[in-house]
Amino acid sequence: MTAWTTLSVPARPEEAQSLRPLPWRRMAWVTWRQHRVALAGVVVLLGALAVYLWLAGLQLHHAYLAATTCRPASSLACVNGISDFTSTYNSTRQLIPTLLQVVPALIGAFVGAPVLAREMETGTFRYAWTQGFGRRRWALAKLMSLAVVVAAAAGALSVLFSWYYQPFIADGLSNPLSALVFDLRGGIAFAEWTLLAFAIGALAGMLIRRVVAAIVTTLAAYAGLAFVVGMFLRQHYLTPLVTTNPNVSASAMITSQWGTKGGKLAWTGALPPFNLLPANCPPPPPPGPPSGPKSAPTREAFLQCLPHGYTAWTSYQPVSRFWSFQFIEGGWLLALSLLLLAATVWLVRRRAV
Repeated sequence: MTAWTTLSVPARPEEAQSLRPLPWRRMAWVTWRQHRVALAGVVVLLGALAVYLWLAGLQLHHAYLAATTCRPASSLACVNGISDFTSTYNSTRQLIPTLLQVVPALIGAFVGAPVLAREMETGTFRYAWTQGFGRRRWALAKLMSLAVVVAAAAGALSVLFSWYYQPFIADGLSNPLSALVFDLRGGIAFAEWTLLAFAIGALAGMLIRRVVAAIVTTLAAYAGLAFVVGMFLRQHYLTPLVTTNPNVSASAMITSQWGTKGGKLAWTGALPPFNLLPANCPPPPPPGPPSGPKSAPTREAFLQCLPHGYTAWTSYQPVSRFWSFQFIEGGWLLALSLLLLAATVWLVRRRAV
């Protein structure tokens, strides 16, 4: 019998059982090879942002230090220095956080969504599952290794942003609890938002099995969840404080404002109706946060015109709860991310070849 006609003898059961599964480090190497382009994109994106934040932060801190150490502080030159700092960096104060808010969504869409969807769409998963690694270990190795990398990188960028943005917080130009910057500072919430975006992308890719459709679904789902949390959910993490003091700190998160007379609701909102006030009242303050420490008129001066018997109320979250909010938000985001990743692994195991 020639080598071409000899029948191969199947391995005996005891020999098949003695085959050792492939080690995790082999799968980690395969994951890197398969997704090195996406990971390189993450490195380039976050690296470019980090370099910008570092260079711009040095200039920003130097300008703020020069403005705040000017003496005498009441002199015209020093007052103009603070005003120049505010006007020069006001656009940057809003633009940079807005751009960084998009980073987790991009990572979830272009790293998380294709991680399984591409193999499902092309059919290469059938070959991968025959390489002695198993479906569950294959999914865990790909998902967990990538998830740890993107979350750690996002956390490091968040710490750098916290340093960069500190002059705006110290000067009272930005609220640490505002929806624009809260999840970007501290290193906890931003890392967990990035992890959640990756988990959403991975689950969408496994459910839809088409890369482009999974990317679009990830962007839509992440944007919707981030909007709901920032606008409605975050302010209820802890019971708000309630006060009749109209001069609440500008660093606090105002959750609601209203007025009463004799224990009954008289109005809702920051300011009472004009028909409740005497004609000699000062003009109402402009909407939004004050533009500076000496801005006028203030809400406090405006409310002093209220007739006897009316009381203005404010419920708010003090800035001292910043870290409590960070850990609360980071905790439930981590739990949700692990749940989505577990659901993705379960779908991989249930997937029919």
